[in-house]
Amino acid sequence: MSSAADFRLRDVAVPAFAPSIVNAVGLGAITPVLALLARDLGASVGQAAFVVALLGLGSLVGSLPAGALVARIGERRALVLAGVVDAAAMALAALAPSVWVLGVAVVVSGMAWTVFLLARQGFLIVVAPPQLRARAMSTLGGSHRIGAFVGPVVGGGLLALTQDLRSVFWLAAVMALLAALVVVLAPDLTAEHEGGPGRARPESVLRVLRQHLRTLLSVGSAVVVIAGARSLRITLLPLWADHLGISASTTSLVFGAAALLEIALFYPAGWVMDRHGRTAVAVPVVALLGLGVLSLPLTSGLVGFTALALLMAVGNGLGSGIVMTLGADTAPEQGRAQYLGGFRLTGDIGGAGGPLVVSALALVLPLGVVCLTLGAACLAGSGWVAHRVSRIDRGRRGLARAQRDAP
Repeated sequence: MSSAADFRLRDVAVPAFAPSIVNAVGLGAITPVLALLARDLGASVGQAAFVVALLGLGSLVGSLPAGALVARIGERRALVLAGVVDAAAMALAALAPSVWVLGVAVVVSGMAWTVFLLARQGFLIVVAPPQLRARAMSTLGGSHRIGAFVGPVVGGGLLALTQDLRSVFWLAAVMALLAALVVVLAPDLTAEHEGGPGRARPESVLRVLRQHLRTLLSVGSAVVVIAGARSLRITLLPLWADHLGISASTTSLVFGAAALLEIALFYPAGWVMDRHGRTAVAVPVVALLGLGVLSLPLTSGLVGFTALALLMAVGNGLGSGIVMTLGADTAPEQGRAQYLGGFRLTGDIGGAGGPLVVSALALVLPLGVVCLTLGAACLAGSGWVAHRVSRIDRGRRGLARAQRDAP
């Protein structure tokens, strides 16, 4: 592990962040057209939406196996394997003759993406000193946002040239292979931490999770709230735009402006977390998102809608890397990858649960009431997040004092 004095993020930019950006370009490229390909294959609107949701489901079911895989073969090999598997999944999607084949490909891609994220997180825990950990994690989160912003632009350009939805999936396959190639060619900064024949057999995921169950339930409950609040932005903003009669193209432009704002905030968010603690970011994330959702029924046109979309982008941008940072703060040295898999599962539960709650409430309540209900719930949840995350900050401050006072 590097010391704060000699560690610089730019020194690990290629091995740490370049593969993430490249891989995220592919994921970002397919996201806008995934439902359209499903529709071309004969899916109904509901079935097409389910195919899109399968990406998150793959991530959810892959969290624990991903932790076991990274622990067994090491971060570097896991990254290469994830890139190859993701490329195969995207090629299968490009060739899919039916909706169910496309769905299988999407699930596999979601699982590969989880392996990729866990391996990158583990890499940064090893190479970044604790004093700069949040900046490292927020930059990793920012690299995903950069790729997700560039991906639709590149995919849209390719689609304009080919007029073929499947070409975008071939692009994603190439990006996944390129990400794996970058890992192979980049310097190996964690060789001594990689799994291998000479290393002790890793503990089982369930054993590690049982050992750290109290922490997972404590901090994980805050992560569920954070991830759930962030998922509301993606779910409710398009629905409210449609309710106001704002066109899809205009809504896309608003989302693009919000994405740029989020990209601008990822490094400042990490700086704040390193200097002032995790609570200083975690609470505003949930509170700003809750305030935005709560205020949506007050808007009646594009200006108000855009203002709230940007407000929520500030909250979401400040949250860049917050979940990964909390996971890194609480991860044990032994069984780290298995623990991170379980920790990621809590975020996936919140991310998947938010849209499900919106769907369930929308069946019985008007959309405006749904916004008021969930916005108020987020504001209340910010108090719970403050309670749980502040314990981590107190522990970090106590550890820092003990290290300073040590002879």
